[in-house]
Amino acid sequence: MRITAKLIDETTTALNLLLKFEHPADAVLSKFFRDNRLLGQNDRGFIAETAYAVLRRRRLLEHLLGKEANPRRLVLAALVKLSGVSQRQLEEVVNEKDLKWVAEFKGRPASDLSLAEQADIPDWLAERLLAQMAPPELLVLAQGLNQAAPLDLRVNPLKAEREAVLARLAGEGIGAEAGRLSPLAIRLKAKPALQKHPLYLDGTIEVQDEGSQLLGYLLAPKRGEMAADFCAGAGGKTLLMGALMRSTGRLYAFDVSEKRMARLKDRVARSGLSNVHPVTIANENDIRIKRLAGKIDRVLVDAPCSGLGTLRRNPDLKWRQTPEGVAELARKQHDILKGAARLVKPGGRLVYATCSILPEENEAIVAGFLAAHPDFKQVSAQEILAQQGIALACGETLRLAPHTHTTDGFFAAVLERHHLEGKP
Repeated sequence: MRITAKLIDETTTALNLLLKFEHPADAVLSKFFRDNRLLGQNDRGFIAETAYAVLRRRRLLEHLLGKEANPRRLVLAALVKLSGVSQRQLEEVVNEKDLKWVAEFKGRPASDLSLAEQADIPDWLAERLLAQMAPPELLVLAQGLNQAAPLDLRVNPLKAEREAVLARLAGEGIGAEAGRLSPLAIRLKAKPALQKHPLYLDGTIEVQDEGSQLLGYLLAPKRGEMAADFCAGAGGKTLLMGALMRSTGRLYAFDVSEKRMARLKDRVARSGLSNVHPVTIANENDIRIKRLAGKIDRVLVDAPCSGLGTLRRNPDLKWRQTPEGVAELARKQHDILKGAARLVKPGGRLVYATCSILPEENEAIVAGFLAAHPDFKQVSAQEILAQQGIALACGETLRLAPHTHTTDGFFAAVLERHHLEGKP
């Protein structure tokens, strides 16, 4: 597309707002676009892609820029270093001083980078990751997290077969292929706007990362069972659980946000599910939770977390998150898992999951829970997926990462409740 002086100015303004890190980047950009309604779709795409490129590679760019690292220079640096924009393309849209600077900047070598700068992550996060992996592995992981995420869909099996959806998309000239892991996943080759597509409007397809879809298969709820999505959020996994239950039984969707529950009701209506019951709760000890203690067959806990496995689509999280924030989240995760476990009946299954790559939010939470709850035992995630025709060599615990599975970073452990000897 043609770059204009106004477009660079608009991108600089948007980036200046993003770099305050006061709110999630997607929310900041949404508000910016609402406030600038005359921007066309291509302009919005350019602004978002350029600003997100800066967020992804901020440490590299700031290292190269030094004291010159202001929003405008960061935009120009991202365009020439990361997006392949030539000096000639900028000749008519920047002043002579900027053009001279661009010519000089293009030749700057990226030398003397620290490991954290090479990985484009904060120092504290590099230290945490180095405790569990060697520097070369960290750099490969970071490279995966610093790529833009593809657009994944999930087919609603109550409404269509995946092959039929693929055929329809192909007929419309939308490039797509079957996902490698989830039986319901479709990966698009581009990122078309789908909110007004008939398949989206009638609930045949939903946008959902392929890795996220596997959590539903780990839980594997069956027809006629009672199940619960304990931290339902936007409800993507709730809808998958309901579909796997073939809209039978009873599926509770719990969350503390009334707004999210209201939006979920619209998605449930579109999906055609009749077994979903959204419930807004105050916390994990809500009386409505206690009434269901020991009655639920399957409980999913997709716990609130640092989100560091989703940096492909939320690159601002690595700059907004802190060690103190992670420690606070770990305390919440412990309490939430403990609260959710009360729901599980003997013989029932509990899946604990996060989209984090940090052990203190994952393995440490599960280990602490199992030590305090001898009536639960961990079972093999690999075996459960294999029973459903999903061949994934993950072992006891599911760990997904962009550089190995081309998904977001996910962690999941499957826990089952059993009777203790001498107890009813």
